[in-house]
Amino acid sequence: MTVHPSLQSSIDAWTHSIEAITELVTPLAEGEWSRATDLPGWSVRDVVSHIIGLECEMLGDPRPIHSLPRDLYHVQSESARRMEVQVDVRRHHTALEMVSELEYTVIRRSRQLRNETRQPDALVRTPFDEDRTLDFALQLRAFDVWVHEQDLRRALGAPGNLDSPGAQVTRDILVKALPAVVAKRAQAPAGSAVVFDVTGPVEFMRTVRVDAEGRGTVDGSVSLGPTVTFALDWDVFARLACGRTRPQAVADQVKIDGDQKLAAAILDRFAITP
Repeated sequence: MTVHPSLQSSIDAWTHSIEAITELVTPLAEGEWSRATDLPGWSVRDVVSHIIGLECEMLGDPRPIHSLPRDLYHVQSESARRMEVQVDVRRHHTALEMVSELEYTVIRRSRQLRNETRQPDALVRTPFDEDRTLDFALQLRAFDVWVHEQDLRRALGAPGNLDSPGAQVTRDILVKALPAVVAKRAQAPAGSAVVFDVTGPVEFMRTVRVDAEGRGTVDGSVSLGPTVTFALDWDVFARLACGRTRPQAVADQVKIDGDQKLAAAILDRFAITP
């Protein structure tokens, strides 16, 4: 247990997902590591490499000195290039090498988290080259590993853990992003109320309200006569919000009532991750 109980839920969620990932990939045959995922250009091996690399950076390990090939079509920004280095440097690693490094990294990181003595509001450098509070950085790691666990499960045809502790952390992060999606990105007009009615393994209802100045807030109260209502399953909500699918691909799984033009604008800008 860390000395700060407020950090424990994020640590527990991270632990649950990272152990599930290890269990998922350990028995894979060599060829299965090359299966494509929903992430453009990334295989199962690449997703696991990304997880290992970011955890190593959280441990304070130096970033690899590595030149990326010029023909990586899916790398189109500086942030993507930064993420790709930890992936590309492991592209030719064998299944045994991948599992061994993953297990060793998890052991080291688990020990670090058990012995964590910094305050939750202490600033830490994240793998995205920015300073965040320790509390938020741990939430982001729990979020990231759960989302990638689901990437791996879809690629390997092994669904599961849609209601795990990592799913709860992910819900909280995605819900906090809804006001920016509705009010800022989709430019919902002042006075709008947009309801998200999510069912399935993680069930919740949230209303985003846009005030007279165009600012959005989110709460759990019911809105009478909302401008738009989205009714959808948790898995579809998470995939849309994490950029794993396009609205057109799941149109038959999203029920929309109200202003169709605003609804389309929201869905087109729904992804909060690249």
